Amino acid sequence: MATIVSVMRTEKKYSITWNQQSALYHGLSLTMKTDENSDAGGYLVRSLYFDSIYDNDYFDKIDGLEFRKKIRLRIYSPDQDTVKLELKQKQGAAQNKKSLIITRDLAKEMIAGRYIGLMELHSQLAEEFYQMLETGVYRPKCIVDYHRIAFAEDSNDIRITFDSEIAASHNCEGFFRKDLSLLPVRKEPVLEVKYNGFLLSNIKRMLDIADVPEIAVSKYIMSRQLLGA
Repeated sequence: MATIVSVMRTEKKYSITWNQQSALYHGLSLTMKTDENSDAGGYLVRSLYFDSIYDNDYFDKIDGLEFRKKIRLRIYSPDQDTVKLELKQKQGAAQNKKSLIITRDLAKEMIAGRYIGLMELHSQLAEEFYQMLETGVYRPKCIVDYHRIAFAEDSNDIRITFDSEIAASHNCEGFFRKDLSLLPVRKEPVLEVKYNGFLLSNIKRMLDIADVPEIAVSKYIMSRQLLGA
């Protein structure tokens, strides 16, 4: 049986400079811990996005629809034996993310456009993924790769991340390659703030110091546009 994770929370994104990241990193490191995947130097995040035959998820985001979704595979190292299969559904700033931990072999089958292995997991979420992928004629569209530094606070499940050196590839079959060729999308950091309920006041004050406007940035959209959609 695959491991299932479901998370509902608020997510906000900001475009920041390297100097703003440095100042925020210093302040946050005094009150928050790095998350379980991270250390002071950060870590790799690599995602492979699927979309329908008509690119519905891409255009839902472009058109600014209130309700939208993304389906992706995610790893933190090309050597991983397991992979996260994620469904990210958003309504404005609120998001619901459901995850299945699947095998590397099943992920390879999905990258090849074969989804029947999901039905062999005998889970409701796996069947939900299967129905969406098959009925929408979903296929792999692009890989998005970036460097992440992440802080975590148990209260209200707060996570603050700095994502930089964002790059992309059309070579979806190379998802597990260490030498995957990537095109640069954006070098400067994107700040993401995620939490349940409300943001703790001491953390909110530190973020307010940066004084940057919220943006509707999407790594998937930026990458598809760079690659020619």
